[in-house]
Amino acid sequence: EVQLVESGGGLVQPGGSLRLSCAASGFTFSRYFMNWVRQAPGKGPEWVSTISTVGEIRTYSDSVKGRFTISRDNAKNTLYLQMNSLKPEDTAVYYCAKDRSDKSTWGQGTQVTVSS
Repeated sequence: EVQLVESGGGLVQPGGSLRLSCAASGFTFSRYFMNWVRQAPGKGPEWVSTISTVGEIRTYSDSVKGRFTISRDNAKNTLYLQMNSLKPEDTAVYYCAKDRSDKSTWGQGTQVTVSS
């Protein structure tokens, strides 16, 4: 059974930084591309970023490119998202996802709120 547990969310002022983590279990983490997806209040899910199995390919949505960095540690079965220069429009629940089109493979999410 796929289990993904996110952590690291919180309240931060505009311009601040947060680092999200996602602990994975129940599957061979190192064999899969991994994703971050977010969902803002009243909106549908938005893809944020994807990383390949060993990190050689990293893609980002235009809304976060240049501010967010995705990474992974396969020895620790952990996915990360470093978020810098945060904006109020980044406020959302952030999900770690094995398959971004299948919600059953997402974690429970961690809330990120950007506000002064």
